[in-house]
Parts: sequence; C-alpha cells; structure tokens
Amino acid sequence: MAHSLFYLLVACLVLFPVSRVSASTLQLSISSSPSRINPLLATDSASSQVADYIFNGLIKFDKNGTIVGDLAEKFYFEDNTTLIFELRKGVKWHDGEAFNAGDVVYTYKLLHSPKLVTPYKDDFKYVKNVEKLNDYRLKVTYTQPYFKALSIWMMGILPEHLWSKVKDPMTTPLNKLPIGTGPYKLIKPFKVNERIVLESNPDYFIHPPYIGTINLHYIGDPSTQFITLKAKELDIGGLDPLQVERQLDAGFDAYYQLIEQPSHSYTYLGFNLRKKLFRDRRVREAIAYAIDREEIIDLLFFSHGTICRGPFMPGSDVYPKDLKPHPYDPEKSKTLLRELGYGPDHPLRFEVVTNTGNDTRINAAQIIQHQLRKAGIEMKIRTMEWQAFLNTVVMPHNFEAVLMGWSLSLIPDAYSIWHSDGDRKGGFNFIGYHNSAVDRLIVESEKIVDPGQFAKHYQKLFRLIVEDYPYIFLYIPNSITAVNRKIEGIEPSIIGIQHNEIDWVKK
Repeated sequence: MAHSLFYLLVACLVLFPVSRVSASTLQLSISSSPSRINPLLATDSASSQVADYIFNGLIKFDKNGTIVGDLAEKFYFEDNTTLIFELRKGVKWHDGEAFNAGDVVYTYKLLHSPKLVTPYKDDFKYVKNVEKLNDYRLKVTYTQPYFKALSIWMMGILPEHLWSKVKDPMTTPLNKLPIGTGPYKLIKPFKVNERIVLESNPDYFIHPPYIGTINLHYIGDPSTQFITLKAKELDIGGLDPLQVERQLDAGFDAYYQLIEQPSHSYTYLGFNLRKKLFRDRRVREAIAYAIDREEIIDLLFFSHGTICRGPFMPGSDVYPKDLKPHPYDPEKSKTLLRELGYGPDHPLRFEVVTNTGNDTRINAAQIIQHQLRKAGIEMKIRTMEWQAFLNTVVMPHNFEAVLMGWSLSLIPDAYSIWHSDGDRKGGFNFIGYHNSAVDRLIVESEKIVDPGQFAKHYQKLFRLIVEDYPYIFLYIPNSITAVNRKIEGIEPSIIGIQHNEIDWVKK
C-alpha cells in the first residue's frame, strides 16, 4: 500500500509539476507616477516601465541585442515590402481570453484612430496594410522597404475583446487597470504617487515569473531613493559615482552587489552652425582638441564612465569596430587657432548655454571652460531652467553653443537629428547641421531591410558625422545598479539586467 501511494505521488508530480513561483516579493522604485499604462500612450519613463511588465510585442531584443520572437513564434520577409508573422498559440490575456491575430490588427487600427493622440503612429508611416491571414498568421505590407519594418512591432499589443468596447481610448479605465499578456499583471487600478503592485501571471506563455510579487514604490527624489536603498527597503536601486566611492559601508556591500554598465545616453557640446563663428570646421576641431574628455570623466564620475566617440551606441552593430579615438592635444588646438587668426590679442570667444537642475552638466561646463582657457579659448557659461532653456534658446536657435544630451538605442534613427530636414522650427536638428552625403546615407538607409547592410551604412554615417565636428561628443556615464544578493539569475547585457527577470529567484 505504501509503495502504491509513493508511485501515485511521483506520477502526480510528473503530470502536475510543482510551480517554481515563490511567495517572494521584489521591492523596486519608480521616480514618477505613470500617466497611462498603455503601450500606445506611454511616453514617460514610469508608464513605459510598468507597461513593459504587462504587455508583449510581436518581437523583442534578446540579451545580445538581437531581434527575436515574443508573441510571434516566427517572422520573415517574403520580399522587401512584405513581412509575415506566425504567432504563438496558447497565449492568454490576463483575463483568460485567447490572444490571436485579430488583436494585432485591432491594435494597429487603434494606433491610427483620430481618437488616439500618440507620437508612436509616426513609426508606422510606411505600413500600407496589416492583414489577418488566419488566427495565428499575419501579413504586413509596406509602401516601400523600411529599416524599422521589423523593430516597430516591439510595440505592446492590446486585447481587441476589451478595447473594441471603449468609446474614448484616452480616458478609459483600461489605462489605469490594463489587461495584457505579459509576465506580470496589475491587481488594482494604480493611483498617483502610490505604490503599484504587480503579481506573477500564472499563464505566462514562457513560464510564470519565479518571483511572485513586484512592489513599485513611488520615490521621486534621488536622495530619498538612496536612503531607502541603504535602509535595505529596496532590492534594486541606482547609484551615482559619488555614492559608490564615498557613501557606502561594509554593511551595504554585504547586502548588495553592484552591477556597472555604460548607460544608454551621452552628453555633447553642440554648435549653432548658422553662426559665422562655427561655420569653419577647423574652429570646431580646435575646440575638440582642447577638451580632455578623460579628465572630465575622472572629475565628474570618479572614472565611472566612458568617452563618447560618436552618435550611436557602443557595442551595437552600427558602431564602427576600428574607430580611432580623437586625442586630447591642446598644442594642436593652438596651432589650428593661430592658422585661423586667433591668439592672445584676439581669442576665440563663445557662450555655452545649458539647463539648471542637472548639476553634472553644469559641472561639466565649468571643467570644459577651464580646459579651453588653457588653449586660449574663452567660453562663457549661461544656465537656465529647463523649459525656458528649450522654449527661448534651443528651439528658436538662439544660442552659440549648447551642452545637452541624447539617448542611445540599438537601432538608431538618425533622420530627426542629423538630416537637413530636421533643421526647422521645433525640429531636433536645432544646431542647423547640413551635409549632403549624410542626408543621402540616411535616406538610403531608411529603405534597407537587411540588418547587415543597414549597419554598414550607419557605420559610414557615424564616421562622416564625427569627422565634421557638429558636436563634440563628450561622455557616456556608467549606470551603476545595486542588487540584493538574495536575487539569483541576473545576467547583465547590452540591454540591461531585466531581460530575463522572469527567471530571477529571490532566496
């Protein structure tokens, strides 16, 4: 009898394996409250952060930055303007309804609805038609070959059976209590400045996340976040270099491991190329030689950063592999300046404007000012509140030089910043950069579907821009993350640490 019970128990364990989902809770923070947890409307970081837990796209990046299937099991191009998706079967929405191709078609149509105000519809400007071939097969047709034909489908998909009943997609309660297919689900509508609780989705199509609950605590102030982290009330939190070098103790090191990687942003000194002063490339080059970027990183970040060499992400396919670093050479700077007619009696003078509320950027300006002075260049610094800076200086092009930053992505789109068309009112090419060879490469690249060919074009683009000195690319600060040592399974990658969060275990 005992043997029979034993074999019955074994059989039950084989047929109904014990779930690895634990009762553990992950304590995280968000720096602001979400506005709408909807992938079609999430334009702020907090909304996007929460939406990523709840929704899936058809595809995603894996840890190596390669595009792989998500809701789509397979995908391929029939030709340069026809993309086929074969969807996963058995995927369920959080309310138990089945996901199918109709949800994708509906999401695409909603994106273009006049009732929905979103900047993301611009990414789909070359999509001619999205056709449901059957419940698990889709055909997307484009008006022309398009380099983002695949990557735009990382956008989260919405459930047709719920959203088709919505009258106003901007104000619907579904933006507060969303239903997705993702690894976690929201258990109640979120409220402004309150904790958001996410629970593991037991039906997640890969497997239920092993950590059962995630608490997202609203902590708007970085200092408060650091205090909360030191009190061991958060499992994961960001640190700045000063905190790492001067403000951690043995107890912190025993509780947390530090994971350090280059961030996905860079800071630059940009010139208004409409000004006569900066039209000569040699002037910009002379300024570049006079700036010691390594010293800036040492002073600002205690060496927790890297020199920025150009406009695209290091380590990505579009980053040139044999790029020669631009040296710090103040003597060459002085030589160029003499050739241009500048000297002690007639120094090169200009003003740089940057925003308040960013001490690191202001400190960077002061370091650059000191470095340029050694080469005989006089740089005046002006600071302004962010909105005033944008509205009265940047967008109306009322500056000589600006100190600003951009984000970095694995699949960059150079058009808005570097194409001549971006030099317009409200455009992101606010420095007035015009280069016919760059324009041609950007336009040609837009029609390249093959990732390898696209990368080659963008590597050429990278070199042309860098050699022109429209910006002086300064630094990429490191992202430093403290992680509770009880969490196992973390694998840092080019896309960060959260790509395999469903596999984490908290002991």
